[in-house]
Amino acid sequence: MIETGTQAAWDAPVVCRVEVDLSGWLEQLTGRANWEVYEESEDETYMSFAMRHGLQHAEVTLYHNGYAMVDVDGESLFDGALTPATSECAHLSYYRADSGDLITLN
Repeated sequence: MIETGTQAAWDAPVVCRVEVDLSGWLEQLTGRANWEVYEESEDETYMSFAMRHGLQHAEVTLYHNGYAMVDVDGESLFDGALTPATSECAHLSYYRADSGDLITLN
């Protein structure tokens, strides 16, 4: 069970914050360094980044629940939960939406 103080964290809405080194992650997936973000868009449930490396183009979509998808030149390279176990470039944090308090996972 996940708890903050004396109240279970799931009694209130939870916000997941995903921090990821996008260029480093694409390097990890493709073996090519120095990817650059050239466009980004945001929705209430995800953020999407258009990236390029020379003539290669990638689209990285990060959902606020920790799910992610990466396509490079139309080929899916990643489709799943973005966690430190699936990428050394990822860090997830969870917060109570009502108070902003950090939720510590045990």
